[in-house]
Amino acid sequence: MKKLSHFDDQGKIKMVDVSRKETSARRAVASGKLLLSAETLEILKGQSNPKGDPLEIARIAGIMGAKKTSELIPLCHQINLSKVEVKAEIKEYGIYLEAEAKTSSQTGVEMEALTAVSVAALTIYDMCKAVQKDIEISEIRLESKTGGKSDYSAKN
Repeated sequence: MKKLSHFDDQGKIKMVDVSRKETSARRAVASGKLLLSAETLEILKGQSNPKGDPLEIARIAGIMGAKKTSELIPLCHQINLSKVEVKAEIKEYGIYLEAEAKTSSQTGVEMEALTAVSVAALTIYDMCKAVQKDIEISEIRLESKTGGKSDYSAKN
C-alpha cells in the first residue's frame, strides 16, 4: 500500500525532500465548471457586467493564483513556472475553465494548475454574485500530468 508522502516515520508532517529527484519538463492541466443561469450567461455574452469582463479578469487571476500556490498550500514547493495559461469558455451550462501549467523542475505542477482553475472560478463567482446568488463551482479536477515518475490522464 502506498503511504502519504507528507508524513515522516513518526507520523509528523514534513515537506517532501525533492533534492535527489531529476529535473524534468513537467506539465499539468486542470479543469472546472461554474453552473450559471441563462440570465447570467446572457449578461456575460453581452459583456454588460458592471464590474467588467469576468472571464478575462478570471484568466489573469488564475495566472496570478498559480504563481502564489506555494504561499497558499503549506507544504507545496515553490517552483519556477515557465507557462501558465487559463482558458474560460461559455458553455450551455455556464463556464468551463481549463488551466495549463508548465515547469522544468524536480516536482510537478499539478497544484499550480488546480490553484489556477480554483482562483479563476472564485473570481467569476465574485464578479457575478450580484446577478446570481446560487452559482455553483463544480468538478475541479486534474485532467492530466506529464513528467516526473509517472504520467496521468483522467481520460484513461
